[in-house]
Amino acid sequence: MEFNSYHRFKYKTGKHQMQSLSQPRQPGRPARRKRPLGGNDSSPPDLIEALARGLSVMRCFGPDVGSLGNLDLAERTGLPKSTVSRIVHTLLTLGYLRYHTDTGRYSPGYGVLALGYGCLANLEVRQLARPLMEKLAQATGAAVALGAFDGESMIYVDAIHGSAALYLRLPVGYRAGMSSTMGRAYLASLPESEREKLLGSPGLPPGMRAMMKKACNELKESGCCYGIGDWQPGINAVAAPFATLTGEGTFVISCGGPRTILPESRLRREITDSLNEIVYKLSPTLHIA
Repeated sequence: MEFNSYHRFKYKTGKHQMQSLSQPRQPGRPARRKRPLGGNDSSPPDLIEALARGLSVMRCFGPDVGSLGNLDLAERTGLPKSTVSRIVHTLLTLGYLRYHTDTGRYSPGYGVLALGYGCLANLEVRQLARPLMEKLAQATGAAVALGAFDGESMIYVDAIHGSAALYLRLPVGYRAGMSSTMGRAYLASLPESEREKLLGSPGLPPGMRAMMKKACNELKESGCCYGIGDWQPGINAVAAPFATLTGEGTFVISCGGPRTILPESRLRREITDSLNEIVYKLSPTLHIA
């Protein structure tokens, strides 16, 4: 996300200040919204940029990121170092970041837990889906995940691993790219106009449109999208999107694991049937556009 740079304004003094004070705003006329100089403001008019910048800093800390320094945060967000320093100080003061004296770096503070677990605890679809996910994970020995779209990726809101032998154990909070099986399933469920907007993102791989054509056909034919060793060699996955009965939006449920336990033939038959059954229980009125 790009943010407009701050501008410095000089206060009117002397004669100019007196002229301004002698011309009060006409009663009954609403105050005009101040806009940044330059006229290139593409942000929504009600966007609080300071808050948006603070959240962009927090989004730099993913499950695979241990700690970051001010320079790292500036590079990842594209914000000036001075701005990052002020944001970090504020987040540190409020308990949303922790400072590591041995490295001079920062990591998420315990205040973030209250926000994250508050979201998960109140997510009704997660509570409804969990027993169904547990049953599928136990039956297959695979990993079953529930994900939601977040910005430019799919974020896991729940994950259950059916076997301790799985070497790839992705936790709650893991972000899967839109080219993943889960990401493709979400995109394929969208109306074409919305899908095209997201496909315009510069962060997607070059062959994404071809992948999505295949994914849309798969979704129409089976209600699922498939990833046969295209994410990691030897790893197969299937994913199905659904709109929740609870009105919480569109989610995707996936089942993946090594091809030794999830060969393509099993994935396209048994696992597809199981996912479609789960989706029907969570969203019996789903219609794919």
